[in-house]
Amino acid sequence: MSHVVVITGAGGVLCSAFAKTMASQGYAVALLDLNRDAAQAVADEINASGGKAAAYKANVLDKENLEAVHEQVLKELGKCRILINGAGGNSPKCTTTHEVFEAGDDTRADIATFFNLDKSGFNFVFDLNLMGTLLPTQVFAKDMLGEEGCSILNISSMNAFRPLTKIPAYSAAKAAVSNFTQWLAVHFAKQGIRVNAMAPGFFVTNQNRALLFDENGDPTPRTKKILRATPMGRFGEPEELTGTLLWLTDSKASGFVTGIVVPVDGGFSAYSGV
Repeated sequence: MSHVVVITGAGGVLCSAFAKTMASQGYAVALLDLNRDAAQAVADEINASGGKAAAYKANVLDKENLEAVHEQVLKELGKCRILINGAGGNSPKCTTTHEVFEAGDDTRADIATFFNLDKSGFNFVFDLNLMGTLLPTQVFAKDMLGEEGCSILNISSMNAFRPLTKIPAYSAAKAAVSNFTQWLAVHFAKQGIRVNAMAPGFFVTNQNRALLFDENGDPTPRTKKILRATPMGRFGEPEELTGTLLWLTDSKASGFVTGIVVPVDGGFSAYSGV
C-alpha cells in the first residue's frame, strides 16, 4: 500500500501543487478542503495521470468532522504518514484601510481602523490559521505514533517574519503557526515525528489575486510595493516551493531536521529596504 499524505486546504493554488508533487512521488494523497469540488478537481487530475488521490469535504475547525474524515481516509487509503497543514487565510473584517495611523482614525467609523477592527474577524483568522493547524494535527498525528519516516509540514508565511501593514491578525496568526511548529517539533521528537514549516513569500493565489491585480489585470499599488521589496523582483511560482516540500518531507534527505521554518520568498526577508 502507498504511503499516505493528507493535505488540508488542498483545493487551493499552492496546496493543489503540493498534492500533485507528492502524488508524482508515489504517495496516495488525501485532499481535504471545505470546497470539496475544488479538491475533487485536483484528485481527478492526479488519478487521470496515473496517481492515487481522493477528495474529502473537511472543516479544519470541526474536530468531529475531521475524525469522520480520518476514518474515511483510513478505510480508503490507509494511515497518514505525512500531514501538510495548508488551510489558512485572512479576512477583510480585520484589515485596516490605512497602512499606518492617520490623524482622525481613532474617531472614524466609515473606514476600518486599528480602533474599530472587528473582534470576530480576529477570532476567525486565528482560528482558521492556528486552530486549523492544531485540530488536523490532533486527529492525524495519531497515525504516525510508532511509525517511521513520518512528518508534519505546516504552512506559515512571510508575515510571521515581517508583519505586513494592514493585516495584523493574519501576521500574528502566522507567527503563532511558526511558534507552534517549534513546540510540536519538540513534543514529538522522541516519537520520530519531524515537524517543520514553510514560509512562502508572495505567490498569486485565489485569495489574494484581487488585492494584487485590478480588474484589467494590471498590478495594484500594493503589488508594486511588494515587488520593490522583493530582491528577485517578481512573484513566486507554485512549483518553486517543490524543492522545499520534498526536502522537508523526505526522512532520508532531512532526517535530522525538525522545528525549522524555511522562507521561500525571493529574498524578501533578507532585504532592509535600502
